[in-house]
Amino acid sequence: MKYLSIVTLVALFALTSCTGMGVQQGKKGQVGAVGGAAAGAIIGQAIGHDTQSTLIGTAIGTMLGYIVGNEMDKYDRQELNHVYERGMSNRPSSWVNPDTGNQYSVTPQPAYTDPATHRVCRRAKIDAVIDGQHKDTYSTACRDAYGHWQLQP
Repeated sequence: MKYLSIVTLVALFALTSCTGMGVQQGKKGQVGAVGGAAAGAIIGQAIGHDTQSTLIGTAIGTMLGYIVGNEMDKYDRQELNHVYERGMSNRPSSWVNPDTGNQYSVTPQPAYTDPATHRVCRRAKIDAVIDGQHKDTYSTACRDAYGHWQLQP
């Protein structure tokens, strides 16, 4: 049993550490992955009563948890993309995330061509109420080679 617990913990940390690789991901996706991994490990152990079942449950739980958690952030990214694409300059567009209750008001600025990259870019002021706390920030997005808006660091 002690060996199984150690293997489960090692697998849990190894699998959940992979969730941050590659594409930038929202914190909710990572939290979902950790929760899914833990639940998957418990369910896998309960069903199969062996290490292999626990590891399979952990892997499946990690993937499903990440997908569910990431979808919560996806709604806000889609709304922000819509503002960059169709929002009128200097006019705020607002929405409330139906899953989280977070509120956003985004005021896009006129599009411009970045002299360094020659890409069309747009800056926006974002006023947000996230978990009851008011936050203001600015973001810039530029069109990629396929015409999609990509947030800039």
